[in-house]
Amino acid sequence: MLISTAYAQESETVTMTEVGADGSIPEAPSASEAFIMNLGMVLLLVVMFYLLLIKPQQKRLKEHSNMLQDLKKGDSVVTGGGLVGVIDKIKPGDPEVVVDLGGSKVTALRSTLQGKSDIFLKAENDKKAVKKDATKSEEPVKK
Repeated sequence: MLISTAYAQESETVTMTEVGADGSIPEAPSASEAFIMNLGMVLLLVVMFYLLLIKPQQKRLKEHSNMLQDLKKGDSVVTGGGLVGVIDKIKPGDPEVVVDLGGSKVTALRSTLQGKSDIFLKAENDKKAVKKDATKSEEPVKK
C-alpha cells in the first residue's frame, strides 16, 4: 500500500499502545542489543533441542548397545519384525545370532534385536505347568 507524503506527515500522532506508563515513547533497541537478544534466543533453542531430543536418544542408544552386549544363549528376545524367540547360538563379536522361534530357527543380525522379552519364556513355562498338571491328574488314586 502506497502512502503519500502528505498523509504520512499527517499521521505522526502516537497511539496509546506505543506510549509507556509515564507518557514517554519507548526507544527501539540498538543494533547490538537486538543482536544479543537474537543470539540468546538461538542459544536457548539449541540447548532445549539438545536436552529434549539429542540427550534422550543417546541414552536409548547406549542402553540398546549394552543390552546387545549382555545377550547370552537362552535369552528371550524380540526381533525388529516383532518375532519373539529364544537365542539358540551366539558368538561374541559376531554380528549374527540364531534365534529359535519355537520350532524354526532363523539367523538374525544382532542389531535388529529390539530387546529382551519374557513373553516367550512365560508361554513355555505355562506349557510345562499344564503338562505337569496333566500327568498328575492321570496318576491312579490310591484308596
